[in-house]
Amino acid sequence: MTTSFAPSGIPAPVDTGEWVEPAAQSVAEAVVRDARDFGVYARTGGWAFALKVARSVRPGGQQAEGSEKISAKAFAELAGCSPDRVMRYYKAWDAAADDGLVPQFEALRPGEDIELPEADVWLSYYSSRNSATSVRGHAITAAAEAEGIKATKALEVAENPTALRAAILADPGTAEAARGALLDRMKEDPALQTEMARAIARTGDLKKAVAQEAKAADRIEYVRQIAEGGQIRTPAGQTVAAPAELRAEAERHLSLIDELDDSEEAGEWAGEAYDTVRSMVARAVEADPRLRVQERRTKFYNSLQKATKVFEELTLDEVLEEDVVEEDMLQRLEALQEAIGACISALRKATTTTGDSAATTGADAAAIGDSAAIDDVSAAPVGGAASS
Repeated sequence: MTTSFAPSGIPAPVDTGEWVEPAAQSVAEAVVRDARDFGVYARTGGWAFALKVARSVRPGGQQAEGSEKISAKAFAELAGCSPDRVMRYYKAWDAAADDGLVPQFEALRPGEDIELPEADVWLSYYSSRNSATSVRGHAITAAAEAEGIKATKALEVAENPTALRAAILADPGTAEAARGALLDRMKEDPALQTEMARAIARTGDLKKAVAQEAKAADRIEYVRQIAEGGQIRTPAGQTVAAPAELRAEAERHLSLIDELDDSEEAGEWAGEAYDTVRSMVARAVEADPRLRVQERRTKFYNSLQKATKVFEELTLDEVLEEDVVEEDMLQRLEALQEAIGACISALRKATTTTGDSAATTGADAAAIGDSAAIDDVSAAPVGGAASS
């Protein structure tokens, strides 16, 4: 502040816009009291209010002899708040007293002031919600601490499911956080897994989307097994070592899929990789005569086994006991019988042809062996000549 001199010679204050500390005696007592109370709260946080409860309240209303303390209910009525709120401050002080941070209740008298802890430790003892004291509240508090956030925030969200729903519906980031949390929760919650599966199965669009994603995942896994395991599974179900060229191609496609961002669809990439690798598997099978024969034999056996199982499941007893036989059934069975007969004849013919070929090959080998034996005999010296 600068000064100037009035005509009387007394300096007069000039307003320069700078803050000037007022003299203490010029400030109203009420303002001083408010400022001091504010300073206490700024330094100690909720401890200032907890002290008022701790030195004035005796839960249960059982007043000790010579004590001026009152019940939490009476204190709440005087304060104009709920007894639950009063007890939350009481319990926070109690927990801090157990840790030796503040004096026990019995050591405090109404109106007594003491040195209070710093404000930053207040929230470690106080919870603004009744839910924090329940089993559910303790679980939420523990999860919040594990995530590195304040428990009060997590409890607030838990007590407002409608608000949580609104945030998920409106904000993609919140929806993504909720999705990740649900997936983590389902790993350890079989009941939630069942509920989610049931909900998806009952929703047509979700069911279709899950089926598509499952198909893509299976195809990626097929390619991954070839790239990382070095084995291929043929169409007939045989497992054989993958050729080097095929494995390299599988590794190339797999690296492209693994580089995709979470926001990119992997279905198209998976389909291309799967089709390419499958075609190469088919060519590898056809290029190997031994593998090709075994593949066709295995495929035929699989089809024969399926047909046998289907026929064995026909319940003739029920058909014979009830009047359910129709002419069409007999016609189909007769057609099936003819087809089976033709199949058996073809197989027997192929077996006979194969046997004849094998017999011919064996006879030729025997003839060659006999010829060689005759040549050996002819080349051997005659007994009389040998003796001479």
